[in-house]
Amino acid sequence: MRPQRVMLAHALRTDHLCPQRHPGPPSRAESRVRHAPLTFMKLSPSRTGLLAGGNWIIDRIKILDTWPPQDALANILRESSGNGGAPYNVLKDLAKLGAPFPLAGVGLLGDDPAGRDIVADCRAHGIDAGQLQITADAPTSYSDVMTEERTGRRTFFHQRGANALLGPEHFDFSRSAAKIFHLGYLLLLDRLDVVGADGRTGAAEVLRAAQAAGLHTALDCVSDNRDGLLRVAAPALPHVDYFFANDFEAGRLTGIPLLGDAARDPARLREAAQRVLGLGVRQWVFVHTPHGVLAASAGECVWQPSVRVPPAGIRGAAGAGDALAAGILLGLHEAWPIRRCLELGVAAAATCLFDPSCSASVRSAEDCLRLAAEYGHGD
Repeated sequence: MRPQRVMLAHALRTDHLCPQRHPGPPSRAESRVRHAPLTFMKLSPSRTGLLAGGNWIIDRIKILDTWPPQDALANILRESSGNGGAPYNVLKDLAKLGAPFPLAGVGLLGDDPAGRDIVADCRAHGIDAGQLQITADAPTSYSDVMTEERTGRRTFFHQRGANALLGPEHFDFSRSAAKIFHLGYLLLLDRLDVVGADGRTGAAEVLRAAQAAGLHTALDCVSDNRDGLLRVAAPALPHVDYFFANDFEAGRLTGIPLLGDAARDPARLREAAQRVLGLGVRQWVFVHTPHGVLAASAGECVWQPSVRVPPAGIRGAAGAGDALAAGILLGLHEAWPIRRCLELGVAAAATCLFDPSCSASVRSAEDCLRLAAEYGHGD
């Protein structure tokens, strides 16, 4: 489950989006980087891989003929089930992308068939499920994902389940040799979202512990329309190396309107990313809109347009944001140039659109980039 809109390319002028970083056509060196074959770095075996924790969800996907007004009826045309939640989606996407490093998950599942299905699915994709713990106090979390066939737009009805019980005590970073720890979703993890009397949150405690253990940290949040994102996120951001947010979430966090036509305003996107960096993020902020993704650090600003996916090929947008994050995290793990990370991110997000589920249509990294080259990118 990932409540955010599809990342389709629209006509968008980007020549002034990040003028200090990309003032004109790519240089020869940039072109060589952009079109070079994929390479994977050899890391010390003492710190390699990605550990992901947070919301483990079963998505129950229902394709509707139309989205009905309240009290009216819509027909369910097809239904299926699949993975949902930041750690589950990102890890499965990385496995399908062909990540050349270990993958592992941490979280809390119910003692039920859905929980056992998640463990079995992880093992089938080479994901270490050793830190997925079981509770008898709540069911495995699930979401009913209602998808309108014509538009691919989704509405989520969510059972928080065992994820609501996940706390700092469930994370033991001494058991992990991973290079990166990815946590999601903020605002959908009840105990980790609680702001204590000292102003800290459980999420901040977990991220601090991960960094103290030697891991780089990544954080994603959910598109929750309630107030409180800044209050919950602020204690955690100083312990985050890589922060992901869509335009809705970045707008809620910074108070800068970014929806609709505002997502076409280069100055607003850049201002929002820089404001999030000012809240303490250590390395990169990634803000993605329907037009593409902006990456900002203290000294760089890079814009990557989305892939031009033909509307007729879109079957759903569930998981597109997590596919984007998976592609970027793969590149960050392998120390690629940031533009190359973004190119794989938008390419992975594009392949995600070909199936209503979160990960079924995600392809290998090479195939994702090949498809992106075939379809092209927005302006």
